[in-house]
Amino acid sequence: MLVWTRAGRALVLGAFALVVLIVFAAPIATVVAAALAGRWTGPLPSDLGFANFGHVLSGADAASLAVSLQTALLAGAAALVLGTWAALAAREAPGWWRRITDAVFHLPVAVPSVAIGLGVLIAFNERPLLLGGTKWIVIVAHSVLVLAYACSTVSAALDRLDPAYRQVAESLGAGPVRVLLRITLPLLLPALGAAAGLAIALSMGELGATVIVYPATWKTLPITIFAATDRGEVFDAAAGTTLLAAVTLIALLILGRLRGRAVER
Repeated sequence: MLVWTRAGRALVLGAFALVVLIVFAAPIATVVAAALAGRWTGPLPSDLGFANFGHVLSGADAASLAVSLQTALLAGAAALVLGTWAALAAREAPGWWRRITDAVFHLPVAVPSVAIGLGVLIAFNERPLLLGGTKWIVIVAHSVLVLAYACSTVSAALDRLDPAYRQVAESLGAGPVRVLLRITLPLLLPALGAAAGLAIALSMGELGATVIVYPATWKTLPITIFAATDRGEVFDAAAGTTLLAAVTLIALLILGRLRGRAVER
């Protein structure tokens, strides 16, 4: 915007494209190339094929992908429900209470995810909430980590929502529940879809807290990728990473399509 000449704009755009290529495109392209490689002894990979994906899609690795999907869907649903509930409740609360609520919900974002995993492990490793060694402790950890993003997305949408809709409905005799179900939530559908998509995407790639709490029977795909990298199986790890990114993208596209249909209705 501050560059007026054509040559200056071309220079700025070229520099921006170079940064995007180096910082974003090149690492992703390298991972995809490694996923397809049979060998990589020179500047470029060789023996390209889908053998690495065959390894990832069989046995324990395929189970890890299913675990990641289940965890992301359950954690995303929990974060969406709790985050929406908190955003709606905070909207009617005094300003000081809303600030405290925001601080509490955003605390997991401000600290390392490993600390959240350790906290969840300690909190839910004794009766009556004994979740250690089960899949539920992983789902709880993921829900805690993505809850702040869901709550923030819905809160921002509520701040932009015109209060006239609710006021008109209330003036016509609609009660709080009817206003919520017929007015507020339908108007929030785009934000709810965005919050769900963000929660699922973050959960699919979560590693820091998961590595602290996961049981041997509930290994997510990032855990499997980390273990493969630690063993030196770089090509299999790259295939798993590519598959994880592709499945996450497909899930987000499906969710976006469903959100679009809901908005049209």
